[in-house]
Amino acid sequence: MIKGIGIDIVELERIKKLYERQPRFPGRILTKVEQQQFGKLAEKRKIEFLAGRFAAKEAYSKAFGTGIGGVLSFQEIEIAKDKNGRPYFSKPAGPRAHLSITHSREYAFAQVILED
Repeated sequence: MIKGIGIDIVELERIKKLYERQPRFPGRILTKVEQQQFGKLAEKRKIEFLAGRFAAKEAYSKAFGTGIGGVLSFQEIEIAKDKNGRPYFSKPAGPRAHLSITHSREYAFAQVILED
C-alpha cells in the first residue's frame, strides 16, 4: 500500500549560484559518501548531481510527510546507485521507497513513492 508520494523540482541555475556563493553548500546537502562521489565529477555534472540529490531528498521528506528539517535532515537521507545505475535510498531504513531522478538543461526533478 502506498504510504506517501513526494515530488520536487529545482532550477539548476539556482543550485549553481548557491554552490558558487557557498562552497560548503554540498556538505550541507550531501552525506560523506555522496560528497566523495561529488568530488570525482566534472564541474557541469556536479551541479546536476547536487540538484538531483537536493530534489530527491526534498521529495522523500514530502512523501514521508514531514519535510526537511522537522524529523529528517538532508544528512539522514542518502542516495546510492545499484549495479545498473538506478538510484535508490540507502538511508534511512524504513518504508520501501521508489525513486526517479531526471534532469533537463534547466531543471532537476525527483519523484518518490513510499510503500508500507
